[in-house]
Amino acid sequence: MGLYKALPDNIQEVDIIIAGGGAVGCVVASRLAQADSQLSILVIEGGQDNYNLPQVIHPALFRTNLVPDSATCLHYRSGREEQLLNRELLAPAGGVLGGGSSVNGLLYVRAQQCDYDSWNMTGWSSNDVLPFLKNSETYHGPGDKEQHGYDGPLDVSTGAHPGAMLGKDFVAAMKEVGCPEVEDLQDLRTGHGVAKSYAYVSPKDGRRQDVAHTYLHPQLQDGKHPNLHVLVESQVIRVLFHHNHQASGVEYRPNPKHQSGSLQGPTQTIKATKLIILAAGALGTPPILERSGVGDPEILGRAGVQNICSLPGVGHDYQDHQLLQCYYESYASPSDTLDRVYNGTLKIPDLLANGDKILSWNGFDASSKIRPSEPELEALGHDFREAWDKDFANAPSRPLASMVFYSGILGNPSGLPIDAYFTICTCAAYPYSRGRVHITGPGIDHPVDFMPGYLSDPNGIDMKTHVWVYKKQREVVRRMQSYRGAIISRHPQFPQGSKASFTAEVENDQKQPASLVKRDIEYSPEDDQAIERWVRENLSVCWHFLGTCKMAPAEEMGVVDESLSVHGVQRLKIADLSIAPKMISANTYSTAMMVGGKAADIFITELGLGKK
Repeated sequence: MGLYKALPDNIQEVDIIIAGGGAVGCVVASRLAQADSQLSILVIEGGQDNYNLPQVIHPALFRTNLVPDSATCLHYRSGREEQLLNRELLAPAGGVLGGGSSVNGLLYVRAQQCDYDSWNMTGWSSNDVLPFLKNSETYHGPGDKEQHGYDGPLDVSTGAHPGAMLGKDFVAAMKEVGCPEVEDLQDLRTGHGVAKSYAYVSPKDGRRQDVAHTYLHPQLQDGKHPNLHVLVESQVIRVLFHHNHQASGVEYRPNPKHQSGSLQGPTQTIKATKLIILAAGALGTPPILERSGVGDPEILGRAGVQNICSLPGVGHDYQDHQLLQCYYESYASPSDTLDRVYNGTLKIPDLLANGDKILSWNGFDASSKIRPSEPELEALGHDFREAWDKDFANAPSRPLASMVFYSGILGNPSGLPIDAYFTICTCAAYPYSRGRVHITGPGIDHPVDFMPGYLSDPNGIDMKTHVWVYKKQREVVRRMQSYRGAIISRHPQFPQGSKASFTAEVENDQKQPASLVKRDIEYSPEDDQAIERWVRENLSVCWHFLGTCKMAPAEEMGVVDESLSVHGVQRLKIADLSIAPKMISANTYSTAMMVGGKAADIFITELGLGKK
C-alpha cells in the first residue's frame, strides 16, 4: 500500500503533487489515478491516516473530533475583535486524511442553483456543476430524481438508527410558524421549507461516508495503482519555483504534532514534473501561497518573505456562516437523544464492542432554509429592507438563514443533570461580513493572522439576521410538544420585568386561554439589546470556510481563473473551497465534492489523460 509516514528514498520526483489530503484533494487524487494508473501522484497530508478510526467511521462520535486537543482536527486561533467583545475564536478544520469529510457532522445539505450561478465564472454555472454534484452520491431519499445521483461512491441516507422522534416534533412546529414541510429540501431550488435530514452515512452498516474511505483507500489497497502515493503526518511549507515562475516542487517536513522529536528535523523537498495542486483548505492554502512568495507584497514584506508574484487577493475575503446554538430541555426520553453517548450513561467502548446502531446516528434530525415574512421584514428596519430588496426580494430560492435541529446538547454538557435536551443551530445563509487569513513570518510555525470578521459588515445586516432568527427559533420550540423550557443560563439575559424573559413566557402561557398560549413573544428595544449582546458573546465559527483564494480576475482580488490556475505563475493549481467566489447557503461537504470532481475533469483534460 502506498501510504507512508516517510517517503521511501526512491521517491524523489513525481508527476503531480497534491498538498492536502482533505475532501477535495482525495477526490482529485483518486480521479487522476483512475484516469491513468501510470501517472505518479503524491498526496501530502498533515494529519494521520483515518483508516477505520472509530471517531471517524461512526457518525455518533463526530464531536470527539472537534475538541481542542483532538488529534484529527486543526484549530486555527483567531485574533480578538471588538465587535465580538474581544473574544478569541477557535476554528476547527479537518486535520486527518479525508479532511472535513472525516470529522464533520455528516449533514447532506446542498447549495442553491442560484449560488453557483452567482459565481459568474465560465464552466461553473449550476448547469455545469450539477453532474458533479450527482456523480459523487448514491441518494436514498425522496425528491426529483433529476437532481440527485444514484450510483456514486457516497451513500446519502438516514442511517441504520431510527432516532428522529424529536426531529418530527420540530418539523411540526416549523409548520405552525408558517414554514412548509417539503419532501426534498436539497432540490437546489427550495429557499423556504423544512424537512427531515439526510446524512453521508451508509444505510447498511451505518458508517460515515468520507472521501478517504470511499475514494482513496480502495485504490491504495487494490494493487492496481502502484504510482499513487499518500504521505501522512507531513506538512507542506511552501511551493518551490523555477526562475520563470513555474512551480517545480514543494518543501515539507514531518508534522511534530504526530511524529515526536521531529520539531527540529530537517525539511525535505520533492519535485513535480507536471503539476502542483494546493488543496489545504480555505485556512490552509493561503499561508502556503504566502510562504511561497505569492500574495500581497505588503503582507509578504512584513512577514519577511520575498515576493515572487503579486496577488493581493490571497487570504482575502474569508467567509463563514457564523453559528449560534440554542439549548433546551425536553420532555422526551433520554433514549431519544445522543446525550447518553456524551454524558457517560452509555460507555463508548461498550457501544463499539456491541456494534450498537446508535453509533450510526449523527443527531441532526431536521433542517430548514427560511425567509422572513413581510411583517418581519418591516420590523427589521430600512437598512435591512434595502439589502433584502437588492439581494433577496427577486430571488425566492435564496434563504436568509438556516435552522438545524440536533437531538441532544451539541455544546458542553458539563453542569447539566442527566436528562433529555435538544439544540437549535442557526446561521446566516449569506453573511455580509468578511475576514482574512495571512502569515506573520516566513516559517510554518509563525502564528497566522486570522481575523474572521464576523459582524463587521458596515450596515449591521448580519446582526439583524441573527436577532431575527433567534426570535424565530424560539417561537418554533415553544410550539414543540416536547419543549420543557430553555437552559436559561445559555440564552440572552433579558432585563427584569421583560415580557420576553423565560419566566414571563411561562407565566403568560399559564394565564392565557389555550388559543392564545402560543402568541408570539413581544420584544422591547432593551430585549433586542440583550439578544445582540448574547450574539456577540456566543457567535462562533460554523466550519464552512471559503473564499480566501477566490476564482475571479486578478484585478478583482481573484487568485485563480476558471481552470483553477493561480494567476501569474505556471503549473500551480488550487482545488479546495478557498476558490469559491461567493458564499453558498449550505453545509459545504457537497460543494467540496463538486469542486473535487470538476477540478479533476479540468486537470485530466489539460494533461491529455482522457476519461475512463
